[in-house]
Amino acid sequence: MSYAVLFEPEKCQGYANCLIEAPEIWDFDEDENRAVLRVAGPGDALRPKAEASARCCPAQAIRIEEPS
Repeated sequence: MSYAVLFEPEKCQGYANCLIEAPEIWDFDEDENRAVLRVAGPGDALRPKAEASARCCPAQAIRIEEPS
């Protein structure tokens, strides 16, 4: 794994933009009205979608972390 998707659920405001951008990585909890990270290390093939989900989050609850 060359990167990780980091999610701060307490910042999530329920816009679900991440789910629209990357349904392979995200789910949505209707009861909590927030996104759910399904795959923290989605792999290189899904990196563009992971990055798009981070970019489109209005609450800035998602970020991509490179390995140290």
